[in-house]
Amino acid sequence: MKLSYSILAAALLSTLSVSASAGDVDIYGKANVTVQSSDDGTGSYSEIKSNASRIGFKGGQDLGNGLEVIFKAEFQVDLDGDSDKGNSITDRNQYIGLKGNFGEVLLGINDTVLKQSQGKVDLFSDLNGDIKQLWKGENRMSDTVTYKSPKVNGFQLGVTYIAEDALDGQDGTSMALFYGDKALKKSKIYAAIAVDSEVKGYDAARLTVQGKLAGFTLGAIVHRQEKVSDGSDVEGFLFSAKYGFDKITVKGQVQTANYDGGDHRSGMTVGADYALAKSTKLFAFYTSFDIDNEADQDYLAAGIEYKF
Repeated sequence: MKLSYSILAAALLSTLSVSASAGDVDIYGKANVTVQSSDDGTGSYSEIKSNASRIGFKGGQDLGNGLEVIFKAEFQVDLDGDSDKGNSITDRNQYIGLKGNFGEVLLGINDTVLKQSQGKVDLFSDLNGDIKQLWKGENRMSDTVTYKSPKVNGFQLGVTYIAEDALDGQDGTSMALFYGDKALKKSKIYAAIAVDSEVKGYDAARLTVQGKLAGFTLGAIVHRQEKVSDGSDVEGFLFSAKYGFDKITVKGQVQTANYDGGDHRSGMTVGADYALAKSTKLFAFYTSFDIDNEADQDYLAAGIEYKF
C-alpha cells in the first residue's frame, strides 16, 4: 500500500485529536540522512541518502481484567527525494493485537521473529553495512500472526505464522527463543536462537549472542540459509564490537557468507557516532564488501540522525 503525504497528514491530525478515553497514542520516528560516496561495483558517485527514516503511531487501551488492545502503524519516509512520485511513503510494521497474562498476539505486517532475534548486534542496521546485504532472513512480512509468550526466568518464546494469501502460495513459519534484554539494561547478556521455514523461499537458522565486557559491547551471529527450490545453502558469521567514551562511540563489524559453490563474500564496516543530545547524533562510517564472483563495493558516508 502506497500513501500520499496528504493521507499521512490527515492520519496524523486525526491521531492527535484522539481523546484520552479512546486510549493512549504515541507519535514517534527517526530522520536519518547521509552524504556519501558510493561504489556499487561500477564506479563511485556522490549521493544524499535517506536511511529508513520513518514516522509511526503506536498505542493501546486497557480493556480490564488484565487485557490490553495494542496497535502500531509505522511508515518509511523518503527524505532525499529519490523515490518515484507517489512512492515516497511505504509501509513498515503495522499491526493490531491483544496483550495479557498469556503474552501477546499481533496481526498484520510485522518483522519475523528470526529478524527480531538479531537484537542490536547489527551495529549498522539500515545503512549500507546492514546484514541483509549478505544474508537472507531480514523479512518484514504481510499477512502475519505473531505470538510472544510472557518472559519466564528471562526466556521468551516467539512464533510468526505467515499465511499463504493465495491458492498457489506457501505458508511460512518463523520461531525464536529469546533470553535477556536486547538493550542490555535489564540483563548482562542477550541471546536468541531462531529458525525460518518456507519464508520467502528460504529456510534459515540463526544463533545470536551479545554482552558487555570491560567497557566493550560485543556481539556475534552464526547464520545458515538454504534455498527451498534447489537446496543450495550459505553459511556465515558476524562479529560486532563498540566502545563508548564521553560523547563518542566507536564501532565495527565483520560479516561473511560462504556459498555451496565456493563463492565467498565478506563485509567490513567501521564507524563512529558523536552524541549532540540524547535524541540527536552525528555519525560516519566506511563499508567495504569483498565478493569473489562480482565487483567489490565501497561506501564512505557522514550523516545526522534525530529520533523523536
